Amino acid sequence: MHRSRVKKAAKFAAWAMALAAIAIAASAIAVYWVSSGRVFDKASINNVPQCRAAIVLGCRKILAGGQSNMFFTRRIAAAAELYKAHKVDCLIVSGDNHIKEYDEASDMKDSLVEAGVPADRIVCDYAGFRTLDSVVRAKKVFGLNSFIVVSQGDHVRRAVFTARGFGCDAYGYAAQDVRMRHSIKTPIREQFAKVAAVLDVILRRGPKFLGPRERLPDKTTSSISQESPRAQLASLGALARGHDPCLDTPPPTCPRSPT
Repeated sequence: MHRSRVKKAAKFAAWAMALAAIAIAASAIAVYWVSSGRVFDKASINNVPQCRAAIVLGCRKILAGGQSNMFFTRRIAAAAELYKAHKVDCLIVSGDNHIKEYDEASDMKDSLVEAGVPADRIVCDYAGFRTLDSVVRAKKVFGLNSFIVVSQGDHVRRAVFTARGFGCDAYGYAAQDVRMRHSIKTPIREQFAKVAAVLDVILRRGPKFLGPRERLPDKTTSSISQESPRAQLASLGALARGHDPCLDTPPPTCPRSPT
């Protein structure tokens, strides 16, 4: 009797492992197929389509051991280069803020400002608990039907798959990957996350929070111009008379944008 139970348990485990392997392989194929031709990197940045905004997916800035998280720093670098290439008007930093002491979105915003992105071009989404939450909120809260997602390669493909599964015209911009010796768990976890993404789309799961519609920065707003309305009118009047004041006077010094 004991031996019979062992055999049955072994058979069940074998079938479960086989089904899991099939699910992982099928999910990986689905994610790759749906995201194919929509993910770019630094070498192909000129081919990235222009969009209203990019969604920067959050992660921990500092690891448990106190060292910097390379996934975080490389996502920030990728988002900054995408903005500076004029591919997006603004950046939405979407991360976890389930407790006051843990705030991925604010960490990303501060780092992007340090990287040269104007503070008024960055919008914080504090309810990006999962990739699903970030992309669905981009559509339903921020009103975006088309956007670019920024993260590492495998993650960004999964995000594009999820976004397209929920009706968004999404593209991806891949940050530089981190070598496996720096993070062995991440590639393994990503394979199971793809299965979860497929289930999210099939089961039409929603984000943890939605909330009211939020407005993005106006397209015409620029942190470069900080002149008073009277000075701006004077400049426009001079241009209308055929005189460009910028040729005679140095540009005004811009005050530091608030963070």
